Amino acid sequence: MKISVLTTLYYSENYIQEFYERTLACLKQMQVEYEFVIVDDGSPDNSLKVAIELIQKDKNVKVVELSRNFGHHQALLTALSQATGDWMFLIDSDLEEAPELLLEYWNELQKDINTDVIYGVQQQRKGNWFERFSGKWYYKFFSMISDIDYPADTLTARLMKREYVKAVLKYPEKEMDLWCLFQMAGFRQKAMVVTKASKGTTTYTLSKKFKMALNTITSVSHKPLYFIFYVGLLMSSFAFVYIAWALWQYFAYDDKLEGWTSIAISIWAVGGIITFCIGIIGIYLAKMFSEIKQRPHSIIRNIHHSENI
Repeated sequence: MKISVLTTLYYSENYIQEFYERTLACLKQMQVEYEFVIVDDGSPDNSLKVAIELIQKDKNVKVVELSRNFGHHQALLTALSQATGDWMFLIDSDLEEAPELLLEYWNELQKDINTDVIYGVQQQRKGNWFERFSGKWYYKFFSMISDIDYPADTLTARLMKREYVKAVLKYPEKEMDLWCLFQMAGFRQKAMVVTKASKGTTTYTLSKKFKMALNTITSVSHKPLYFIFYVGLLMSSFAFVYIAWALWQYFAYDDKLEGWTSIAISIWAVGGIITFCIGIIGIYLAKMFSEIKQRPHSIIRNIHHSENI
């Protein structure tokens, strides 16, 4: 039995050593073969240097250096593609998710050997009231417009069978949300309620979160396109009703219906709706353009391991 521990680096130099030691302690308790696959996602600090130093202590550590920063999900996919274990433990290296979750997941797995995936769900979403409130309603909204049972407040930390990971890697999407792929792949998945710590800072700003939410929705669901159709149908129906009412007023009461205010409001309202709808179509066209180009998820600059260091 071999366990692959997979993680990514971005501003992680202060956490790598402790992450490695705590995870290694869990692996020794489990008495299994192991490997560490650490992907440097173009981190601007000394994360790569610190990670490479681990190879001198442990030949089972492999560091994958990307050519630049490609993003968290792309780096995680790279780690999955480089792993060779029978089971793969995916986790962030910043210690917000405790490395000891590996033992908790492993013990839970022994209760039902037919389980293919165990992942963590936050007991309470971290952050201030706005982050918790917006996160709650985002997941509700996402469930309404997609056909995926997307669990709220999931962690990166998950223990996965190799066959499941192979299924996830079969999806060719370039514009994707990895957590959606995790759900779309199916298999027998089990959630565990866990507590996530907070280091106080995050690289996920509000603008990044909004961009990610927009990308996730338009990557998974085509319902916004149907929304445009229904908006157009509603507007057309309203227009025909209004025309019929205006004609009736004109012929029945000789009412000329003067007034520029209502006309101006109507022009602004209709123009805004049309622009909004064109914007939605533009987003989908941009995604099609990106998919057609078939650019890679990431580019590996170098792979550091015990044989080349």
